[in-house]
Amino acid sequence: QVQLVESGGGLVQAGASLRLSCAFSGGAFNNYALGWFRQAPGMEREFVAGINWRGDSKDYVDSVKGRFTISKDYVKNTVYLQMTSLKPDDTAVYYCAADRWGSGSSGESYEYWGQGTQVTVSS
Repeated sequence: QVQLVESGGGLVQAGASLRLSCAFSGGAFNNYALGWFRQAPGMEREFVAGINWRGDSKDYVDSVKGRFTISKDYVKNTVYLQMTSLKPDDTAVYYCAADRWGSGSSGESYEYWGQGTQVTVSS
């Protein structure tokens, strides 16, 4: 059973950077697309970024393009979300998700989910 554990969230000021980590276990990391989603209070969960199972294709929601970067570390079996130039609108609980042989696209149905990590950006 695939397990995902997020870490790295916190409280930062606008303009700061954070790096979220998602540790993957219980499966063959190389075979999974990984995605990051977020959910702000009172809002629906939204796709933020995804990377396909090969690691050679990435997708981002328009609001984070140029600021966030998703990457896979095949040694540590971890997926990262590097976030820069953070804005108050980025405040949300961030979730990691995995899908076997997936494309990492925004429209994909992800099978496994982590518990989330809180990111709060103050103005």
